[in-house]
Amino acid sequence: MTTTSDSGPAAPLTDRERMTLLCVVGHMIPADAGYGVPGADDPRIFADILRTIDRDLHAMRNALHVIDSLADGTITTLSRAEQTERLAGFRAAHAHLAGVIESIVARCYYRDDRVMTSLGMEARPPFPNGYKVEQGDLSLLEPVRARGRIYRDAG
Repeated sequence: MTTTSDSGPAAPLTDRERMTLLCVVGHMIPADAGYGVPGADDPRIFADILRTIDRDLHAMRNALHVIDSLADGTITTLSRAEQTERLAGFRAAHAHLAGVIESIVARCYYRDDRVMTSLGMEARPPFPNGYKVEQGDLSLLEPVRARGRIYRDAG
């Protein structure tokens, strides 16, 4: 079922799922006036999140269902403190589902022009120009190299 909302273009989530997701992302990355950055629940960022769900739709729906079931209804009806508590429980008990939400939200949040500007980066795509990365102290990797291989060859 595809629905529309004030937060952006059509998305394959129900109104209830979108409201749950909006609540979750607002907890993940709240707005910060001190840094002048929006929260992940900002309408532009949230619209990008809805457009980006795509291949993760099944896992996202599952995550939102679990979150609402942990809230004995819908998380949006709980107080902010209760929401925080239930979301922490969700993340601890369902890390794989939390990871789906975190990945999508982080990807969308850090491609927002306002966020990039607040980090001192140009508000532009990374390619074709790339970003200049200062050379670091490679000796800091010595403990990792000294540890040796921690993987086995796959083939």
